[in-house]
Amino acid sequence: MLIKNSDGNPILQFLPKTLFLLLIIHSACSGIQVAGSGSLAKPALRPVIEGPWWQVADNPDLGEFTSPGQQPVDFALWQAKDGTWQIWSCIRNAKCGGNTRLFYRWEAKNLTDKNWAPMGIAMQADVTLGEQKGGLQAPHVIKVGDIFYMFYGDWLRICLAKSNDGRNFTRVLNENRQPALFSGPYNNSRDAMVLVVGRKYYCYYTGHLMDENLGADFCRTSQDLRNWSEPVKVAAGGRAGGTRYSAECPHVVYRQDTGLYYLFRTQRYGKNNVSSIYASTDPLKFGVNDDRFFIGTLPVAAPEIVEHKKQYYIAALLPSLKGIRLAKLKWIPVEAEDGASDILK
Repeated sequence: MLIKNSDGNPILQFLPKTLFLLLIIHSACSGIQVAGSGSLAKPALRPVIEGPWWQVADNPDLGEFTSPGQQPVDFALWQAKDGTWQIWSCIRNAKCGGNTRLFYRWEAKNLTDKNWAPMGIAMQADVTLGEQKGGLQAPHVIKVGDIFYMFYGDWLRICLAKSNDGRNFTRVLNENRQPALFSGPYNNSRDAMVLVVGRKYYCYYTGHLMDENLGADFCRTSQDLRNWSEPVKVAAGGRAGGTRYSAECPHVVYRQDTGLYYLFRTQRYGKNNVSSIYASTDPLKFGVNDDRFFIGTLPVAAPEIVEHKKQYYIAALLPSLKGIRLAKLKWIPVEAEDGASDILK
């Protein structure tokens, strides 16, 4: 890492990992600047859940596909063109055949509403387009201009759909008449999440090796949402573990006020759900078998972070895996300790 002083001259090229967070916290006072941040680094913040959770989605009626073991899991949360709020969730263990997964959606007038209205099955895999039967996984939606883009997994690949209204999506087909964008380098590419920074798109996703029980988070970048770079492994191993399910549901938030990118990385679903959080000045580096960027954990699985009217919110799965919940999120200095998160000591 290249560190500069306020006049732009390099003063340090290597930063011991034990000093990383200390430097971030105190650099605003010392005049040290992190190269590429564009401004003096400010105190590092960490997220904590503020106030009680409220439930927004339950375990839906899938009609003929309903199963007693079905579970709403990875989901997307966004505001449609008409102002309504949308949730699409992957329902697993449904009776739809194949890999047992499909998308179901809910809707609300306000983000803070409880018990959003169930709207029915939103999408199923289309095997005629190369998707795996019952293989739809983890939708994620962004808005670019007037168009909404949905990224999702089809069990093997990361795929793309789009919408003019943010409610009804159609697949975007490539030259092979398939919705695929890319796959690999690990198996079961899934859990895509796209962060827009300037004119560049960062697509974070996960995958695992079948024969070695290894999982990792990757990122590819693009200028046009169609042509993507080669993958970069951005997070794996460390205190969060290195098994195939130790780096699921990567979700990255950029806070311009701190110049930091925050990675939320899920290790465990259900009763003892947990996600590890990392803070880095580099959107492609959160630690591979390296905990220098780790700042804490939250008791959540598959988190989605949204900012609405200057308030952050976090959505996550219920610990029972019977629905989706929502809460306010606040940011406090890393060194603060209030029992809401386990901070690296």
